[in-house]
Amino acid sequence: MSINQKRIIWADDELEFLQPHKMFLEKRGFEVVTVNSGEDAIESIKNSNFDLLLIDEMMTGIDGLTTIKKLREMNFDLPIIMITKNEEEWLMEEAIAGNIDNFLTKPVNPSQILSACKSVLQFRQIQSDYTSREYIVEFQKINESIQDINTLDQWYEVYDKLVTWSLRFDRHDQSGLKQIFDDQFSEINEAFNQYIIKNYSNWIKEGKTEKLVTNVFKNHLKPALSKNEKVCLIVIDCMRMDHIKVMLPLISEYFNIQHDYAISLLPSATPYARNGIFSGMLPIEIQSQFPKKWDEMMSNENSHNQFESYFLRELLNRNGFQNKSMKYYKTVTINDGKNLESHFAEYRNIDVIGLVVNYIDILGHAKSESKVIGELLHDESAYRDAVHSWFENSWLISILKELASWDHKVIITSDHGSIRVEKPTMIKGDKETSAGIRYKHGRNIHSPEKGGLTMDNPAKYGLPQESQFYNYIIAKNKHFFVYPNNYNKFVKRLKNSFQHGGISMEELIVPVTTLVGK
Repeated sequence: MSINQKRIIWADDELEFLQPHKMFLEKRGFEVVTVNSGEDAIESIKNSNFDLLLIDEMMTGIDGLTTIKKLREMNFDLPIIMITKNEEEWLMEEAIAGNIDNFLTKPVNPSQILSACKSVLQFRQIQSDYTSREYIVEFQKINESIQDINTLDQWYEVYDKLVTWSLRFDRHDQSGLKQIFDDQFSEINEAFNQYIIKNYSNWIKEGKTEKLVTNVFKNHLKPALSKNEKVCLIVIDCMRMDHIKVMLPLISEYFNIQHDYAISLLPSATPYARNGIFSGMLPIEIQSQFPKKWDEMMSNENSHNQFESYFLRELLNRNGFQNKSMKYYKTVTINDGKNLESHFAEYRNIDVIGLVVNYIDILGHAKSESKVIGELLHDESAYRDAVHSWFENSWLISILKELASWDHKVIITSDHGSIRVEKPTMIKGDKETSAGIRYKHGRNIHSPEKGGLTMDNPAKYGLPQESQFYNYIIAKNKHFFVYPNNYNKFVKRLKNSFQHGGISMEELIVPVTTLVGK
């Protein structure tokens, strides 16, 4: 590996002692920038590109470990070598936990520094090169497999591979390959759209709804309850497969983990899919069985899911679990979660606990509503990082750790995911048309075929038809719906935001993960 133009930043509050090391590295082709504090290191890294950080453990101001922690929290992934006089084991463990790449104990000579720098940089390059070669091979395999997919299980396998690759690209800067990957993801989503459009209504017609979220209870809770096991169902609104994959490593030491999936309903939105989870019914069945509750839910945007507790109790009774105790709790704010955390021990003997967590959904919506959040969630990787940071410090992870010692089997799932939208599609509708970005329903609304699926007969898709000429349109892949009025204003606001309600792997293929305490 050529070391030409590799830039090193070295943070140490005794710069005069670094000069021999600095000169030695510069003679071998490195550029070395020195700073005398952790604060200056952070500021320099924010404002310039470096390939490696050398940092002293003890410095005036913030110490080396604190500096590293702050850099990792800011998602700077550059390699780090820590240099210290301290040989105690606790410090090495702290440094490893802080994601450093190498650890040197003073005194060190210039040759040791050079060897450590080359080792770390070469390792990163080798990792990067290996990732590139492996992806090119996998890319071809995935492309060849798409033509032969004819089951949901096969689509889940493909999506799972794509999610795994997206996480690997987060760790390795592969800007060229990343664009190829994004293009491939979009092409595969187009094929997935065709598969869903071709088959979804047939699943409803023929009763082949086994993998829909309406059967999460039947497939995952009922078998446990039938064996007199206690269960805790956690529905994290808008959680995608990649989100749970960055969350689970934080709790893997507490649980045995089993992965599965379900398919969200069309539209892939909370009023339909989450009610489907708690009722075990399609929207048209809910309307038929509970017409007054359906009308009340749909009369106000803020009341779409007000009967989830009622539906869950009724679902338990319908399946012969009348004697099972039940507790439902929905969290919207941080205070809701903190309140639940403080009282959660009281639920230890409850047979069925149902929790709804709204944080990820709120975070995604905030991107289009706040410039600050929009900057933070600038791409998929940043969204994953935000979810990881939230979960790591959340009341939810505390509750899960407590559940690990209980008798409850924990099922974590989602009602739908989300997709970052890019392609505006202009539609027309009257004032009664719904306000969704990725789906609309109302009278005589239609979408250009390339932008969305028009459901002229909603019943075929398990949806109520409120009146004559009432229909739905569902956005495909990365399209989103915009009205002619103030078109440019809304395109600017909504483009590259995270939305749901449409047809894509990210929205429809949701995780169903079972946790059993170790």
